Amino acid sequence: METQELSEKIGKYRWVICALLFFATTINYVDRQVLGILAPDLQKAIGWTEVQYARIVIAFQLAYAIGLVLFGRFIDVWGTKICYSGAMIFWSIAAMAHAAVSSVAGFGLARFFLGLGESGNFPAAIKATAEWFPKKERAFATGIFNSGANIGAVVAPAVIPWLTINYGWQASFIVTGAIGFLWLFAWIPL
Repeated sequence: METQELSEKIGKYRWVICALLFFATTINYVDRQVLGILAPDLQKAIGWTEVQYARIVIAFQLAYAIGLVLFGRFIDVWGTKICYSGAMIFWSIAAMAHAAVSSVAGFGLARFFLGLGESGNFPAAIKATAEWFPKKERAFATGIFNSGANIGAVVAPAVIPWLTINYGWQASFIVTGAIGFLWLFAWIPL
């Protein structure tokens, strides 16, 4: 009887883990959308050209590609919990750092670090799914957490303009970046 109770408890618990993976992926995509949504206003405020903006975007993409390889290895060596926490902390700080910069180089650097940190999301979420779900449920769990990318892409355009109008563009980066720290309060104890 104890074995069945433990199995049922783990069964319910793994869906909590899946929900956390979903929310992390949603946060990931909200954080990465902020600059794109604010780009026209920031282009006027900072004075960057289209080419400079493209370089800022490329900095993110380059770091993301590098980070995918690095995080995959780190997660295999040090584990999902530690590395996912580290990735969330790193990318949340990088997202918030955008509020402190006012130059093309500053935004390029912030984007680079955001790309490095955010690249940990998918390797960690996939590894967590493999650790917590039997093979027959992994595709479903992956579909659930992966849908966070689309939810994040829908939530950001609804929230970022409101934050910017009411509190300024810096607040948009700070608030969205800070949400990652809230996620950590659930992830670390679990």
